[in-house]
Amino acid sequence: MTKKPSIIVIGGAGHIGLPLSLCIANANFPISIYDINKENLKKINDGIFPYKEEGGKNLLNKILKKKTFSISNHISEIKKKDIIIICIGTPIDEYMNPIHSVIKECIDSILPYLSKGQLIILRSSVSPNTTDWLNKYIAKRKKDVDIVYCPERVVQGKAIKEIKEVPQIIGFFNEKAFIKASKIFSKISKKIVKASPIEAELSKLFCNAYRYIEFSISNQFYQISSAAGASYKKINEIMKQDYSRANNIPSAGFSAGPCLLKDTMQLTSFYKNQFSIGHQAMLVNEGLVLFLHEKITKTFKISKLKIGLLGMAFKADSDDIRDSLSYKLKKELEINAKDVLTTDPYVNVDKNLKPLNEVINKSNLIILCSPHNIYKKLNLKGKTVIDVWGFLSSKKNNCKFI
Repeated sequence: MTKKPSIIVIGGAGHIGLPLSLCIANANFPISIYDINKENLKKINDGIFPYKEEGGKNLLNKILKKKTFSISNHISEIKKKDIIIICIGTPIDEYMNPIHSVIKECIDSILPYLSKGQLIILRSSVSPNTTDWLNKYIAKRKKDVDIVYCPERVVQGKAIKEIKEVPQIIGFFNEKAFIKASKIFSKISKKIVKASPIEAELSKLFCNAYRYIEFSISNQFYQISSAAGASYKKINEIMKQDYSRANNIPSAGFSAGPCLLKDTMQLTSFYKNQFSIGHQAMLVNEGLVLFLHEKITKTFKISKLKIGLLGMAFKADSDDIRDSLSYKLKKELEINAKDVLTTDPYVNVDKNLKPLNEVINKSNLIILCSPHNIYKKLNLKGKTVIDVWGFLSSKKNNCKFI
């Protein structure tokens, strides 16, 4: 019987690393996780999934009973492993340029512990040609290890389910590296797709940029409709009625979070700021908050308004507030509004959040920021409502939708 390779996941307590680690452990590979987030590691060790993930708690508690899963306390443990999976992406700075130093600092920290024959798998989004750079960078330091890029392609919060369903792309330089990576991913994914590293990198960024641009089109449509005094929700329904070519046009809404904007801007930077449609998408999506602020100031005497924001997570049914436009809107409104009250049933890292009923009762104007499913049947008690998403029923509770 062939011995299964031992694995360590750097960033293994994060939104990408933990679901992947658990799925690999469930396929009976010996795996360790390493992360600088000690709080999340303690939660994991105690059987508490550190964030909202479908099936996460049950799978975690199942895996904790296995002897093949462990938490590493020191990064030096990678010298004992056959495969190192790095789940650390490339953030962007205040000028929307990639911060390449993050991945370099990670690599520099593990260089002393690399040994011949190991495989490094890059998992999170990276700028184009990062895998090629890493391959050359390590080779110059006389480390005989293989590098592949295997992008995560899952929806946050449904990673455990989608890892099994979504084909896994493996971007590789040589067949030996591909075989090593495919031994793992063939056990947890339904299909393997071969690619060069640059093809794998661009496929990941293109998908996220495409989605981001799609959302920007609907957000622009929303603004045009609003300027015309019309409902984009109703127009969207009219367009789609028995007309299949319009089926994929999304609703308007806050397009944010740690991936879509970042990956779109990584393409813009890579293409020397010539990815103009991506840049325009950013202006529309990020500018939606400013559009709403202007709409409110033109419609109301904002200094007398108590405004309630429903949902502070960056997307529906999530507890993640990273890069959430809800907070950008809050900052804009706080400048002039009498008060801004916020609530979210899932977010547990914001001490300023209020109970839902308190926000509804005290607010003159309610804005739906994140369309959590539990908001669908809310009693909004006749309040004035802004619902960019077209998620709430305009016929419910005698509310006035603007």
